[in-house]
Amino acid sequence: MTSLILATSDLAGTMLQRAGRADVVIGLTPRFVCGALPSQAELVSLLEQRSAKRRSRGAHWLGHVQSKYIAPVGDNSLGLLEFCERCDSIELWADPRPNDQLVLAWLLDVLRPHRHILSKLVVVQTDAEAAAHGSASLAQWRLPKLTVTDERLTLASRAWHAYRASTPESCFDLLMQDLSAIPQLRAALIALLEELPGRDTGLGATELRMLDLVAEGETRPRVLSNELDRERGVFDFQETELILDGLVYCRSPVLAGFPAEIEVPDDLKARDSRHRDSRLSLTDFGQDVSDRELDFSQYNPIHRWWGGTELTNDRLWRWDAESRALVAP
Repeated sequence: MTSLILATSDLAGTMLQRAGRADVVIGLTPRFVCGALPSQAELVSLLEQRSAKRRSRGAHWLGHVQSKYIAPVGDNSLGLLEFCERCDSIELWADPRPNDQLVLAWLLDVLRPHRHILSKLVVVQTDAEAAAHGSASLAQWRLPKLTVTDERLTLASRAWHAYRASTPESCFDLLMQDLSAIPQLRAALIALLEELPGRDTGLGATELRMLDLVAEGETRPRVLSNELDRERGVFDFQETELILDGLVYCRSPVLAGFPAEIEVPDDLKARDSRHRDSRLSLTDFGQDVSDRELDFSQYNPIHRWWGGTELTNDRLWRWDAESRALVAP
């Protein structure tokens, strides 16, 4: 009897593996909350059996897993469906963070047509991040195992396709529905919608909180990343650093304190030093944005992705934090 845990993040998978929760534990690595989403073809390819032509680390769902950890099932060339078919029981562990909820929705959508796999699959929805707990603690966790009902599958597919849509309207409309079949989905959707440009500031919630923290006296970039990870939990550390760069290296910066020129992308040592040793401050413009008096998007070009929505100055979907409403361009 081979047991498998699929975790919605690599870190959670590592901790669950150390806790000995199953014969095989795999933490999944896709990030859906920052940048353009992978195409449907790319997602299909990611989960297929690895071919000789596809050897790069990020091109296969098992590319980051050492063979010794999956030996009870096979090798790391297997596709997701074949891997699951070889296991007798499967638990899909989902942390509450937005990216984890998106990975959960995506996987359930992928597995929806495969009833022989669903029959041995349960969902374990955590209320706290598995990676934040030690392996000894995780070994003792006793969480409800949710059966994979048609209602749960339908909601997962709706959420995943809504997030991939070309506007955020479908995600916002989901908030008017009963989302209890996926217990942490509502909070995740709200956190994601809050990352749309604010109605008055043109900045998402994480960006605006960066300014507020600097205004309150926190000047160290790495501490900012840690605090935002704790408070918001939408973006990982690398994504947060990229967001921070965008607030400094832009036409009208809201933050100052980094070198005048950003290093080339492959100069990792210089990047690490910049985020470790720099001290940030608000510019005058940044103070006005932090005070909710000026709009960042009125002074800077905007081009970023929110799920499947391409945000530009001419097509800027916004979030009204006071009324918790979506504002069309």
